[in-house]
Amino acid sequence: MIENGYIASVKYQFTQYKTLAEKAIDQIPDEKIYWQYNPESNSIATIVKHMSGNMLSRFTDFYTSDGEKKWRNRDAEFENEILSREQLKSLWNSGWDCLFNILKDLKPEDLIKTVMIRKEDHTVMEAINRQLTHYAYHAGQIVFIAKLIVDHEWKTLSIAKNSSRAYNSQKGL
Repeated sequence: MIENGYIASVKYQFTQYKTLAEKAIDQIPDEKIYWQYNPESNSIATIVKHMSGNMLSRFTDFYTSDGEKKWRNRDAEFENEILSREQLKSLWNSGWDCLFNILKDLKPEDLIKTVMIRKEDHTVMEAINRQLTHYAYHAGQIVFIAKLIVDHEWKTLSIAKNSSRAYNSQKGL
């Protein structure tokens, strides 16, 4: 059934983006977690705070309240409040746990239900797709910033440069 395929796919994709970002963050020394390219750009820590705030807002009471919660202070997510790596990891995990708790109970018939985000109707499928693209965007930012910070010490998270032919050969391509 296509819906079950969709649910398995989004669970897998969210997990992949979470893992990708975590592998990038793991390469960053503690003293660089707040590094910014310039004053208008975000640090990895800021992106972590924002993603967590977004997930908690969107997926708390997912079916029964607007995804933009009154208690969320989105602007504060972008302030340079200094938290330890452990505090950031706890925030990160609380957001992801909130999302995965919704996904673990998701059933095909739920996909056509209507939820609200900022007073706009979305089917559950649309709301999930919206968040999947949002989190993929930020996971990419985290990887990019981490690569800038780590520079030549970067350990690739995918197929290394000039290694595609060997990788494809191993796959029988």
